[in-house]
Amino acid sequence: MKRLRKKLNDTFNSINMKLAIVFMLMLLATIEVIGAYFTRQLEQTSIENFQSSIQIQTVVSNQLANQLASDSKNANDHLNQIVNDYNNDAISEIIVVDNKDTIRAVSNLNYKSKIGQRINNTDVKRVISTGHQINKVIDDHGNYMIQISPLTSGNGSNNNVGAIYVKASMQDVFNNLRQISLTFLIASLIAALLGAFLALVISRAITQPIEEMQKQALHIADGDYSSQVKIYSNDELGQLGRAFNTLSVRIERSQEESDSERRRLDSVLSHMSDGVLATDRHGNVSVVNQMALNFLNVKEEDVINKPIAEVLGLKDTSSQDLISSQKEIVVTIDPNTRDEMILHASFSLIKRVTGFVSGSVCVLHDVTEQQKNEDSQKQFVSNVSHELRTPLTSLQAYIEALNEGAWKDPNIAPKFLEVTQQETSRMIRMINDLLSLSRMDRGVSKMDLEFVNLNDFVNHILNRFDMIVKTDKNNDKKKKYTIKRELGNQALWVEIDTDKMMQVIDNIMNNAIKYSPDGGVITVRLTQNKNHVILSISDQGLGIPRKDLGKIFDRFYRVDKARSRAQGGTGLGLAIAKEIVEAHHGRIWADSSEGKGSTFYISLPYEPMTEEDDWDEV
Repeated sequence: MKRLRKKLNDTFNSINMKLAIVFMLMLLATIEVIGAYFTRQLEQTSIENFQSSIQIQTVVSNQLANQLASDSKNANDHLNQIVNDYNNDAISEIIVVDNKDTIRAVSNLNYKSKIGQRINNTDVKRVISTGHQINKVIDDHGNYMIQISPLTSGNGSNNNVGAIYVKASMQDVFNNLRQISLTFLIASLIAALLGAFLALVISRAITQPIEEMQKQALHIADGDYSSQVKIYSNDELGQLGRAFNTLSVRIERSQEESDSERRRLDSVLSHMSDGVLATDRHGNVSVVNQMALNFLNVKEEDVINKPIAEVLGLKDTSSQDLISSQKEIVVTIDPNTRDEMILHASFSLIKRVTGFVSGSVCVLHDVTEQQKNEDSQKQFVSNVSHELRTPLTSLQAYIEALNEGAWKDPNIAPKFLEVTQQETSRMIRMINDLLSLSRMDRGVSKMDLEFVNLNDFVNHILNRFDMIVKTDKNNDKKKKYTIKRELGNQALWVEIDTDKMMQVIDNIMNNAIKYSPDGGVITVRLTQNKNHVILSISDQGLGIPRKDLGKIFDRFYRVDKARSRAQGGTGLGLAIAKEIVEAHHGRIWADSSEGKGSTFYISLPYEPMTEEDDWDEV
């Protein structure tokens, strides 16, 4: 039922049916107007003809008038004789009335008793008094025409001697009119059916090209430009069809160019290293590329149609002010966290040819590393200045003291010279460390790699520290410590620069010795984990606070600055160790708890060797 209703709705809502209905209604309206006019004229003509047909002849009227004007005793008989002798099949009743409203003669013998009585008909009285004929149609159990004519004597037209009342049946006239109307109605229906058929044919001929253009328009809307509108004629519809086909080709070409430009733009936006945000003229984001989403750490649906000021996290600035001022700003994303990112945002307006501003483009450039490098450089310069100022100030003080005469004192002078020598050595070590870091940063520090059994290599380094322990055994001033080895017996061959890796292990071991308590144990372990060899060095010192663990490999960073400086450290040892380990494609990190000591881990790439591998004997 719903399908049928929908089908009927679609049919009656189509332009084809509408045109056909309009044509049919116009045809029916025309036929009805013509039929009404024709019927009205036919009826009026028939009534006029009938009226003329029942008109009493002048000869008879004069005879009746003469009899009414005479005073003879036989006038009534003569009047009845004239009326009865008058032959007209259409007339059903004739009444002759004198000017005194007295009935003098009747044609119907059933009404003969009315002769001599006064007539009560107002129309008859009006005709007698005015002398004007009255014609009217009444419905007295049938359609009748009443014709009342004045009777004038020969003495003058204004000398009314009476009136003649004629009643005639119009049944035959109206029957003829009905028959003609029925015939006209049938003809009208036939003409309407023929007109409806012609209307459907004509409307179909008009709407078929339009329907095809509609289908083509829907295909174009769906992106299909392959079909063409069929041309049926060279009239306006044919010209419209040709124009539509041309338009389809041009739209397809324009769409291809637009798609190509959009793909090119999407490719450029998606491969840009900068983030791009495009807004409408109200400042709401309409386009965003993936890099901008990565920078802002949001999803596309959380950004589209949102004010750009809100997207960038600017609470005190409106989007309109941000766009209109076109100022370059710096935006910080996730401040004071590990994922903190610093973005440089620049704005430019999108203008039409007319100068109307339709939107803006915001370009986000990641300046996090640049900012960090600048901060690191500033911090580095500050740290270097601070680290050099301390020994230089100490040197200046001791040299001034010596210059003022302390060199003559045999007890003080040697101590002053010893301190001066220690501070000078410390500055030399610092400068050498800085040069090493500079060479690593510039990539000019060459690596002399060779395959070494790491187990033997670490044992060799630890043997040196064991010799130092034996040498310092008899010196009560030296710190006592023990080195515990957990290296295993497996040969672990790794490719390293032995000098640089020895520098790393020496640095960590020296730190472990410095910060371990007297009599402490330093544990050195060597383990294999998948494709890596991990060397760990643990001490029993004071430990490193959790908040400082991520910064101990920064240059000049010290957990306890006073103690580190007092022990002669430069603050660059762990930074150098990190650079060397990373140059070996490894990783270095630390784990510590305050009061429980620290453990430093060095992870280096390792590929297990099989027995079939051939080695040259060294």
